Amino acid sequence: MEPQPVAPIFLALQESALGHVMRSSPALYPAVEILHILGFVVLVGSILALDLRLLGLGRAIPIQPMAQLLLPLSRFGFLLAISMGLLLFSADAAHVVRNPAFQTKLLLIAAALVNIVIAHAGPWRGVALWRAEASGGAKVTALVSLLLWPGAVCAGRLIAYF
Repeated sequence: MEPQPVAPIFLALQESALGHVMRSSPALYPAVEILHILGFVVLVGSILALDLRLLGLGRAIPIQPMAQLLLPLSRFGFLLAISMGLLLFSADAAHVVRNPAFQTKLLLIAAALVNIVIAHAGPWRGVALWRAEASGGAKVTALVSLLLWPGAVCAGRLIAYF
């Protein structure tokens, strides 16, 4: 089976000065990869903690203050993971873009982001009315989140094997 042609933008990114530096520096690629990992640890860790609280764990902890602490952390983790991920991608974009695990990772991240939009446009609008328990809609989005974010991490890890 013949490989699919690559869009010129991915080849241009890979052959850019950034792609070259990412490939040729013995320290840069590992440092960026470590920052990428730290970013998704902060992102997924904070999201999972909040999702578990929404599903009923740790009822002694009020949801609103927990969200006020964890949501900014998750945003920071997301920005760090995405920015470092783009740097990593630049090193081998023409190959990685065709990788089924990478494609799955992007699909899961996109679905997780849509889930966040749905959660904040819907159930989270009534967060002030929640007492010790989240609404049913918030629980559904938390459960979906618990599947999507770890799935994206797993797909990302599988990129090396495809």
